[in-house]
Amino acid sequence: MSTSPLTQTEATTLVHQVLDAVDTALVGKRGEMTLVLAGVLAGGHVLLEDMPGLGKTLAARSLAQALGLEFTRAQFTPDLLPADLTGSYIFDQNKGEFSFREGPIFTGLLLADEINRTPPKTQSALLEAMQERQVTVEGHTFRLPRPFHVLATANPIEHEGTYPLPEAQLDRFLLRLGFGYPTLDEEWDVLTRRMERRREEIVLEPVLDPAGLMAVQDCVENIHVAESVGRYAIDLVRATREHQDTLVGASPRGSLALLLCSRALAVIEGRDFVIPEDVKRLAIPALSHRIVIRPELWLNNVAPESIVRAVLDQVPVPDAEQV
Repeated sequence: MSTSPLTQTEATTLVHQVLDAVDTALVGKRGEMTLVLAGVLAGGHVLLEDMPGLGKTLAARSLAQALGLEFTRAQFTPDLLPADLTGSYIFDQNKGEFSFREGPIFTGLLLADEINRTPPKTQSALLEAMQERQVTVEGHTFRLPRPFHVLATANPIEHEGTYPLPEAQLDRFLLRLGFGYPTLDEEWDVLTRRMERRREEIVLEPVLDPAGLMAVQDCVENIHVAESVGRYAIDLVRATREHQDTLVGASPRGSLALLLCSRALAVIEGRDFVIPEDVKRLAIPALSHRIVIRPELWLNNVAPESIVRAVLDQVPVPDAEQV
């Protein structure tokens, strides 16, 4: 597609076509995929944390196909080394010298499958690449392709042989969310679609290409945020730090993530400005993984999500005329 700047209307039309394409592969997850796409349009990375078999891998592959990005899946295991991800130097016998062989991280959209199954050293190599958009191997720096995004998955029910991400590393993900189980009708729809296509794999036609995605991301930077809405987002973040059940609240990076994703959501919704409802919709996926609960409350099943819900109820929402 053309690399010329997109209008707001064109960007909204394209992202809806992307969501429509993903809908043909993933049943009943339009709302969740809207938030995942908002994280990508905001230029960040998303952590999908949910039970096995709920479509996380399918979601990542389908989104990559619809966005026209090169897709690579890296299965994270306890014996995965950083070089297995970033690449390494190998000896080329024909040239008589060492040459760099790129790892799976050199792609447009990387699925880091079961990121909590690999040791911290490999997790750190991935998170460094996510932040810096580059890898360093034996003193040589290699830039990653643009755009570059990571969708990581984590299984929350198994703890043996896993390495949970520390809070400081979780903070590198713009959003964390789950899909949840489908309804009865949605699950039947999954089965009937599989029987009708008579094969396992699903191939989607690309709606965008890398240049087109970056053009849509440029539109996100043009979204207006009224001071009242920006301060509302800050008030929510500060309230997580002051909540009685919180040991550590969301940092200013949480404020940035909340506002960036809200601007991206505004593009998806066809607006050139952010409204408080955008902020509220993204508060839990943008902030809950940045909150540390007091240790004495772990046995009481107090979750970070409950703290975000509490502050959403407590913090006053700006009036419509202030937006």
